[in-house]
Amino acid sequence: MKEEINKALAFLKEGKLILYPTDTIWGIGCDATNYKAVDRIYHLKQRVETKSMIILLDDAGKLHKYVKEVPGITIDLVNSVDSPLTVIYPGAQGLAKNVVASDGTIAIRIVRDEFCRELIRLLGKPLISTSANVSGTIDPITYNQIPAVIKNGVDFIVDHHRDRIVTARASRIIKMENNGEFTVIRK
Repeated sequence: MKEEINKALAFLKEGKLILYPTDTIWGIGCDATNYKAVDRIYHLKQRVETKSMIILLDDAGKLHKYVKEVPGITIDLVNSVDSPLTVIYPGAQGLAKNVVASDGTIAIRIVRDEFCRELIRLLGKPLISTSANVSGTIDPITYNQIPAVIKNGVDFIVDHHRDRIVTARASRIIKMENNGEFTVIRK
């Protein structure tokens, strides 16, 4: 696993795209602070730029670097859930402009997957995590279900977990307000 992390890390540092297993489904990733790399993902997925993407962090303690104000309840919520949870926060900062939604929000998931956590920790920046499919098509739950256009469009494909069948689906999503209230977007 360490060798795969180091290979992926080298590509990410060069502004390249990777295809990698996450704590949910296979994802296309890049450095979330690199505008050009993020733009390549939008083109590869044939996704409109008005639909922002999720970023992954390895530690809830790093939220303040990318969100202006983190409601106190958020840390407790993120640390207490058993299944993957993505939270949409107002006041995004420190990210590529094309990652941030038009209303200034950003969707962030704190990953528990060992591979992802270590990759993000070594990169020192958040990682884009968007499903490994063309926009509007079914999310692949196995590596073999990933379309060839996606596999051919990235710069590096992680070998780790290629044979794994994911039992998890895409993460639950909630939208957090500055006052600590939230709305469920996806169950």
